[in-house]
Amino acid sequence: MPDKIKKPFASRLRQYIITGLLVVLPLWVTWLVIDFLFGLISAAGGPWIRAFAAVWSGVAPGFSAWLLDPFVQTVGAFVFALVVLYFLGWFASRVIGRQVLAYFNSLIEQIPLVQTIYGSTRKLLAALQQKPGSVQRVVLIEFPTPSMKTVGLVTRTFLDADTGQELAAVYVPTTPNPTSGYLEIVPVKNLVSTDWTLDDAMGFIISGGVVGPHQINYTKSR
Repeated sequence: MPDKIKKPFASRLRQYIITGLLVVLPLWVTWLVIDFLFGLISAAGGPWIRAFAAVWSGVAPGFSAWLLDPFVQTVGAFVFALVVLYFLGWFASRVIGRQVLAYFNSLIEQIPLVQTIYGSTRKLLAALQQKPGSVQRVVLIEFPTPSMKTVGLVTRTFLDADTGQELAAVYVPTTPNPTSGYLEIVPVKNLVSTDWTLDDAMGFIISGGVVGPHQINYTKSR
């Protein structure tokens, strides 16, 4: 059999580099997200671990020094922050917790700039946990041109003051970072409903379309 024709070195170099990037990029993006969250939570718990170590410095200097080890401090701060978040969630689900949160929210509303950011974020998260009226949460809309469609999340519905037409506020997340995106106002009649869950949509968006259900209603639903 004739020997297999080898590709030019430049072609093989480009192919291997691209293949290497396809292997590294998912790991890199995953690491960035985990590292960001880990650092954020650890930074919140770090001061408490250091304060706890200071309390034990006079009684058990060895134990205090062990707590101040960078690795132990990072892991301890992370675990401490997770425990605090767990108890905050537990407290917020109780009657007295809801009352305290309501009082806290009323205080925040007195600070103009902070109220705008905090209030908007809280309302967005609350909206994503509830069904937006009579339409599906995950939809397709024509964006950025009528010949193309993109995945959007309906955050609320309302009426056109002039015609009474039902409209929807649709958040269009960007890939691979869904925390940034566009807000579109679309007539409800132009929405293409899907049977996707919010998790399905997030997986599809973050992965650039690689992860997701095998079927979708691309044309207008009847």
